[in-house]
Amino acid sequence: MIVGVPSEIKSDEYRVAMIPVGVEELTRAGHKVLVQAGAGTGSGISDERYAESGAEIVPDAATIWKRSEMIIKVKEPLSDEWPSMQAGQVVFTYFHFAADEKLTRAVLESGITAIAYETIKDVRGNLPLLTPMSEVAGRMSIQEGAKYLERPFQGRGILLSGIPGVPPAEVVVLGGGIVGANAAKMAAGLGANVTLLDINLDRLRYLDDVMPKNVTTVFSDRHNILKALAQADLVIGAVLIPGARTPMLVRREDLKKMPHRAVIIDVAIDQGGCIETSRPTTHAHPTYIVDDIVHYCVTNMPGAVGRTSTYGLTNVTLPYALQLANKGVEKASRDNIALAQGINIHQGRVTNQAVAETFKLGYSSAF
Repeated sequence: MIVGVPSEIKSDEYRVAMIPVGVEELTRAGHKVLVQAGAGTGSGISDERYAESGAEIVPDAATIWKRSEMIIKVKEPLSDEWPSMQAGQVVFTYFHFAADEKLTRAVLESGITAIAYETIKDVRGNLPLLTPMSEVAGRMSIQEGAKYLERPFQGRGILLSGIPGVPPAEVVVLGGGIVGANAAKMAAGLGANVTLLDINLDRLRYLDDVMPKNVTTVFSDRHNILKALAQADLVIGAVLIPGARTPMLVRREDLKKMPHRAVIIDVAIDQGGCIETSRPTTHAHPTYIVDDIVHYCVTNMPGAVGRTSTYGLTNVTLPYALQLANKGVEKASRDNIALAQGINIHQGRVTNQAVAETFKLGYSSAF
């Protein structure tokens, strides 16, 4: 199989979908790997290292899309890339279809097979290809939140840790999954008071056992969310329903209950966001203010730490890429149910139930 790795074109995206060891493994298995020149620069990987591992360095993305049977990316194809998608081609990347109807329809019309990292689910119910980026985003959310609480960044002028005689910040984390747990742990480590809300009581019991004493677990309902917002200096949106649009937990009118110039970091923005006033932003222009609340809604947070994120991501994507290349989509998905759940769209048909329901499209199984 010919496998293509184009450069990412999303604003301030420094990750790359494959590292040299991945090239080496695929070429050893008899496949050809095309890597766009400069694709690894943001992660500190030179073209020479890819070439030494067996890749063919290709100067432009158009050639890679044209020649490749499988494209491996990090982020969803942007509108400039849609014309390059070819019927019968496999594209293996994060898609987050439920947040983008235009992308969904473009992929349907293209005839490609779209395999989404974020919906691959293992036998334990975990999302192995989403987990490392959720870990990065959860930890980064506190790092970014601490920065944007500073007054020069239009925040409240609050130090997360506080100092002797001055209380620490109040951090509210909506969702106790991978993002939320990592955010809570980081905030607690810096000395903040953390309220962690979730609807899964078993998960809350587990988190209550393992989290530091300055993390309080609370069942997530409307009243408890409003109570937490009223004292929050920093709110982290960390809700996820795999493949589906994120539920809206914070309404616009709720912002008036929050302290002036509090900060919201909506990590759920990839799936539409869990704050009504959230809209996608970029690393170049990460924040905006609504009703005197600072919003940070960058859709590719881990892209800012490209080297860490690239190695964390490719650790988990390579085994699946090898299965797809060695067996083809149909056999690989039949042999591995986790991989089958990653097929969101297959040659003009929606094959993920959540995506179909989101846009009221017909659903069918891939094979």
